Amino acid sequence: MEEYKQLRSDENDPLFDKTNMMYKVFPSDYRQIRYFTLLIVQSAPLEIKEINLLEQQISEVIKNAVKHGNNCDINKKVHIWYSFSPVHAHLIIQDEGEGFKDLEKWNEFNRQRLQCLYTQDYEKLANYVSFRTQKSDDQDGGNALFAALEYWNGGFVFNGKRNAVAMLKKFPQKRHGVQIDE
Repeated sequence: MEEYKQLRSDENDPLFDKTNMMYKVFPSDYRQIRYFTLLIVQSAPLEIKEINLLEQQISEVIKNAVKHGNNCDINKKVHIWYSFSPVHAHLIIQDEGEGFKDLEKWNEFNRQRLQCLYTQDYEKLANYVSFRTQKSDDQDGGNALFAALEYWNGGFVFNGKRNAVAMLKKFPQKRHGVQIDE
């Protein structure tokens, strides 16, 4: 199997540079996640063609911060730094929780899942449908992280405490109507 993408934890990753980024703070109110997402996404330029996917991805990361990081404690905040251009979306989302303790377990789970897909072992793949921890409820499955690794093509990395994640999406450029992949 070829090398696979995995979650990383690196406090010093350049994606954590907040220079020239906009900033918002929200309470951990699960009912308002969609609203918080729209407040962030409204800053994105109209040139971004996949705005719906971007919105979905941002919503999922905010949801994880509210639900898993802050346990929906309305007194705990979610901090979001963000910048957009026609060629990028860069976000840093931090909660006040203890951090994603099962990062290594998730990476091993994902490696096994991808190995089953690669070898077309669909019977064994049934064991890797959703990633669950002691704190998981019926709605949890780790699927947002599978999608995040694919979507954030410029990186998706946790800080050292693992209670913040920095992510970058690079969008293809177009010059004179022709797509340029740089």
